[in-house]
This record gives sequence, structure tokens and C-alpha cells, in this order.
Amino acid sequence: MTRFLITGAAGMLGQDLQQALAGREVTALSRADLDITDPDAVAAAVAGHDVVLNAAAYTKVDDAESHESDAHAVNARGPEVLATAAVAAGARLVHVSTDYVFDGSGTTPYAEDEPTDPIGAYGRTKAAGEHAVRSVAPDSSYVVRAAWLYGAGGPNFAKTMVRLAATHDTVSVVTDQVGQPTWTGDLARQIVALVDADAPAGIYHGTNAGQGSWYDFTRAIFAEVGLDPERVLETDSSAFVRPAPRPAYSVLGHDGWSRAGLAPMRDWRDALHAAAEAGVLTA
Repeated sequence: MTRFLITGAAGMLGQDLQQALAGREVTALSRADLDITDPDAVAAAVAGHDVVLNAAAYTKVDDAESHESDAHAVNARGPEVLATAAVAAGARLVHVSTDYVFDGSGTTPYAEDEPTDPIGAYGRTKAAGEHAVRSVAPDSSYVVRAAWLYGAGGPNFAKTMVRLAATHDTVSVVTDQVGQPTWTGDLARQIVALVDADAPAGIYHGTNAGQGSWYDFTRAIFAEVGLDPERVLETDSSAFVRPAPRPAYSVLGHDGWSRAGLAPMRDWRDALHAAAEAGVLTA
């Protein structure tokens, strides 16, 4: 039986990975259980496992602008340490990355082999992590880029919007950032399918299909939970100035899945409907 190790197991994706692997042989380690930047601790944790799923990350995008060294330790050094340990143990590694490795100036979906060009500290550290994983373990690693994640197991945009609706008559949401809202439940199952298929090593885009703005996403959230979508008002990014720049266009292409003989993830609106029915959008 394949033995799985999940790092970052207490996070939103980590929890859904555990559910997707129910009934399998799984070791689930949270950030408190394992410091992925510690080579000795990582080597000991990876030993005896066949697949390592790295869901650990420094995800505070704005804080990374002033704490880039902290973000780099978790997002770049950690994956390198995990990849080194995985190679030594003969294990495959799935490393979860992000759309922030691109600059967001595109107008058509980013291909898996598109050159990375991050515009902020978080993206730089995640791009460095990708490079480290692919350099150390080119034949036994998967980089799965995710984006706009929401799920049951942690704070996220969808839950925040539902919570705000309880105390605000309207919410203003930007229309000038476009991406792919992605349910961590779908992403977790896709990652497991990738491993089970023994797909070729490389980069895959783990986002739900289709595209929409944060405004579109919020209106869809409201509709799914029985709120009036007309309470969602349009605005643009100039109304929400934050320390870290956000990519304006974060739509990822999914050709990698078909090349591997796997179906891409379903449309984000279908996924949102299923997530709502599963109670994921409860604030």
C-alpha cells in the first residue's frame, strides 16, 4: 500500500487531502509537528513514505513584503529540503504552488511552461520553491499551482463574504482581478488522482475551470447561500490599496492534465454549488 506523508496538514488544503486519502496509509503533520526547513527532522519524517504532499506554505501575501526572508524559508528553502529528503527516500513529491508566480499581465490562460515573473515577495518565494523542487527532483516531483482557494477547513474569501453579509447591507468587490475560484476539496481529489495515475513528473495547474472576477465570485457565493446578489457592488483595486501587488489576470491553462491522460477540474461555478451543498460556505 502507498504510504503518504502530508505536510501542512492542519491547513485548509491539508485537511481536505486527509479526507481525500481516507482509508489510505497517511501520516499527517502540521506546522507544529514538522519544521520543513529542518533537514534532519524532514529526513526522519519522510523516511518510510512513498509520496510526500507538501501543503505547507507561508501564505500571508501582504506580510511577505516586509518579511520576505521568513516567507523564503518556508516557501523556497522548505520545499528544497523536502525534495532532497524525498529523493533520498525514493519518494515522489507533490509541491503546491500558486498563480502568484506570474505577473498577471496576460490576457489568455497561462500555460504550465510559461516563464514565471512574479511581481511581489510572496510570488518570488513561491517561484523559488518551484525551481528548487524541479531542480532537486526533476523526475519524481509534481508542482501543482493553485489559486483563489476556499474550503471548509480555514479562513478564506468565500467565508468572509458570507460573514460580511450578516453585518453589511452591501459589499463592494473588485471587478479588475480575474481568476479561478477553486475548492480545496476538488484540488485535494485532483492531487490524489495525479499520484494514483503515476502521471509524468512536471508542472500542473490545480484550479477549477472557467474564470471570473472577485465580484463574479461573490455574486455566485451570495446566490448559493440564498442571499441577494444585487447586494454585491462593483469597485476596482484602487479602492483596496494593500502592501503587496495582486496579479490582475490569474487564469491558468490546464493542458497538462490532458497530456497526462487525466480530466481537468470542473468549472468553478459547478464546484461552488457542490461546496455550498456540502456546507463549506458556512461563515
